[in-house]
Amino acid sequence: MKRVLLKLSGEALAGEKHTGFDEPTVVGVAKQVKQLVDAGTEVGVVIGGGNFWRGRSSENIDRTKADQIGMLATVMNCIYVSEIFRSVGMKTQIFTPFVCGAFTELFSKDKVNECFEKGMVTFFAGGTGHPYFSTDTTTVLRAVEIEAEVILLAKSIDGVYDSDPKSNPDAKKYDEITIQDVIDRRLGVVDLAASILCMENKMPMLVFGLNEENSIVNTVSGKFSGTKVTV
Repeated sequence: MKRVLLKLSGEALAGEKHTGFDEPTVVGVAKQVKQLVDAGTEVGVVIGGGNFWRGRSSENIDRTKADQIGMLATVMNCIYVSEIFRSVGMKTQIFTPFVCGAFTELFSKDKVNECFEKGMVTFFAGGTGHPYFSTDTTTVLRAVEIEAEVILLAKSIDGVYDSDPKSNPDAKKYDEITIQDVIDRRLGVVDLAASILCMENKMPMLVFGLNEENSIVNTVSGKFSGTKVTV
């Protein structure tokens, strides 16, 4: 694969702590991404903010303000993970859709392409910059904008199921499913807005468990055990 967009779950990066960061997990992710970069794959990264903040769980905060806190949570996540990536030998750049002091650069497709030409991993923090849009939507939007071949959706579960495997031990896992079926069955792989954006722009997804050994490298190299979401 020449260019991919990797979506990392904030909760998955927290490991068993369920909040903050589990550094061995993040270092493991960094080492896998370095293998991809060394092999010539260009990697963009979006990280969720759920290890710090889930605004919709609060009844006392305005939705717009809650979403703004969530955007800042993703900035913190990207700064942290970016530094771990650098510690294992990669060059990185963080982009946001809003001015964030000296921490990040404003998103520009031209600047992203310049970074890829230099072998850098690009992080897309801050969501879309607007409330009411999740990091799922950000993931698909950036993947389309940078012309990624596929979205690598690294989650805390190992694929797409017909029901929640945490509450239903008989849940069935799909090896392959269309984005239309995901929408029709409300399977919640990504939210509805992101699903429709995927469908309209023919952006496929590979959904897999982040915590499986070498899961990112295996997914890109074809040793894939998750769910392929086709368009």
